[in-house]
Order: sequence, then structure tokens, then C-alpha cells
Amino acid sequence: MIVSRSKELEQRLERTEQQLRLLQKISRCMVREMSLDQALDGVVTLVVDFMECDSCLLYLLDNNELVLRATNTPHPAAVGTVKLALSEGLTGWVAREKRLLSISREAYHDPRFKFFSDLPEDTYEAFLSAPVISRRGVEGVINVQHRDPHPHTGMEMELLTTVGEQVGCLLMLSRMEGKPADGTRDLVLSSGPERVRSS
Repeated sequence: MIVSRSKELEQRLERTEQQLRLLQKISRCMVREMSLDQALDGVVTLVVDFMECDSCLLYLLDNNELVLRATNTPHPAAVGTVKLALSEGLTGWVAREKRLLSISREAYHDPRFKFFSDLPEDTYEAFLSAPVISRRGVEGVINVQHRDPHPHTGMEMELLTTVGEQVGCLLMLSRMEGKPADGTRDLVLSSGPERVRSS
């Protein structure tokens, strides 16, 4: 019993350390000179590695539409072209309600679900989604999906919520590029002629 409890605590500590490393790496995306698209791609890759999911899709709000801006799966044609109204799909619901959504199986049977033929992720079972939030409000949505049923842990839900907040900060920094922060100094995220702004 004592050995079992000790092993459980060791596993929890290791997972907490992994979680801290993930959040540290995402924070570094905020301070390094890179384009916004590079930073978003980096966030998606880190989330997939940590959560061991099959798919991570990151949508940003643009003219009252959610536009797919980053994904770990090879959908070059879908990035920038797949769009959702705030009234559409599970993703639209998360943005509209500003709430986390967790579905452990058969997400495609949810009445809020919207099918996209361009995205094979629509056949995946488990769906975890968090709003991307900044001081301005909802900026987008980040989705994590598993092909097979997957009960999401409290830690996974808290982690994705925090990642959504970090991406919101990343977007705010991107907008502030080249503008004085509190009249003292400039905050820079992107560099070079290929800068990508989020709005």
C-alpha cells in the first residue's frame, strides 16, 4: 500500500513537472523573435507532444469568424480557409460561451457539431476545447482531439485553459509590436518583412 502510494505520488510529480516545462516553453514563444504563425505552430506542437493527442487545431477570431490558423496535421489547404461563424459547431459554441468543453466519446454526435469534409478530425471520438482569451475578450479557440475515446483529466482541462490564456497574451504582444508599452519601451514578437499580425 505504501509502495503503491509512493509510486502514484512520483507519477503525479513527474506529470506536474512536464506541465510546468510545457508552460515554460510556450512562454518562451512570447519573448523570442519569431512570426506569429511560427509561434502558433510552436504552441500546437508543444500541446500535441504533452497531451499525446492526435490533433490540435487553433482558430483565431477574424471579422467575427473563427479561422483555422495552426494545426499539427498536414492540412495546408485548410489553414486560413476553414472558417466558422460563432454560431457554428462545437468550436463556435466554446468561443460564444467563453467556456471549456470536454467530450470523451462520440463528439461527432453532439447536436452542436459541424462537419468539415476537409478535416478528418471530424471523425475523432474525444474533443477538448478551450477559448483563447485576452484582456479584450475571446480571441479564438484551441481544440485537442483523440481518435479513440479519451476521458479528459482535470489537469488536462486546466492545462488547455491556461494555454488558451497564454495564446491570448501572445496575440496581445503581437498587436503591441512597435508600440510603446506604458510609454516606456517597445514589445516585439515578430521580426523581418514577413511579420504576421493577428488582426
